[in-house]
Amino acid sequence: MQSIKFRNRDMAWDIAALILLPPDFDEARKYPALVSVHPFGSCKEQTSSKVYGAALAKEGFVVIAYDASYQGASGGEPRWVEDPTQRVEDISHVIDYAVTLPYVDADRIGVVGICGGGGYALNATLTDKRIKAVVGVTPVNIGRLFREGFSGYNPIGALEAMAAQRTKEARGNELQVNELLPASPEAAKAAGLVERDVWEATDYYKTRGRARIRVKLGHKPQTRLTRLTSCPVSSEALLATSVRPAAY
Repeated sequence: MQSIKFRNRDMAWDIAALILLPPDFDEARKYPALVSVHPFGSCKEQTSSKVYGAALAKEGFVVIAYDASYQGASGGEPRWVEDPTQRVEDISHVIDYAVTLPYVDADRIGVVGICGGGGYALNATLTDKRIKAVVGVTPVNIGRLFREGFSGYNPIGALEAMAAQRTKEARGNELQVNELLPASPEAAKAAGLVERDVWEATDYYKTRGRARIRVKLGHKPQTRLTRLTSCPVSSEALLATSVRPAAY
């Protein structure tokens, strides 16, 4: 595994990434490559590299797992922002870097996205035709999540809160920062959050993985993808070998 940072010509900050290589890697060969996109609220050291990245590298792929802009070891200010438009653009930036590597076959590049990263992966595939295959693992439509889930099914109230917060920031007040998950499973229990998904996510991302992503309330998330599909895009053009799915 290689730890790298890169910056494309049209970027104002570095992207931090991990490159996972196949067994018996030979730099003189050409390998299919996968961009591994981490979940909303995660980082490159978690599922995108240690679970899916590691399993796919063993199957013969070069895998690049990276931290999203504003998050982890990547640059960008303010910190901890989850910006859907930038998240999609990050995928193309990583592909820009991948095609400069002499051992990557530029005609066999795919994207695998987990959870929130799955929605971004599908969205990027709509416009970046260098992507020959895409897989979303429990993908999330982030626009719908913001409009319905995070708003408490009160989109008008959420828009009013965003407007009020934007006015506060314009007048010099601090950004409003909201925690995505409780600090620990114990904190979740104390808050009355008993759903299994919340418990498991808190245990993994906040305890074992210790990832924390904060959301800027004043951000207006956009989405070009209104529904998710299970159909891969030209997967036959990419596969190195038969790939077995890894456990989440």
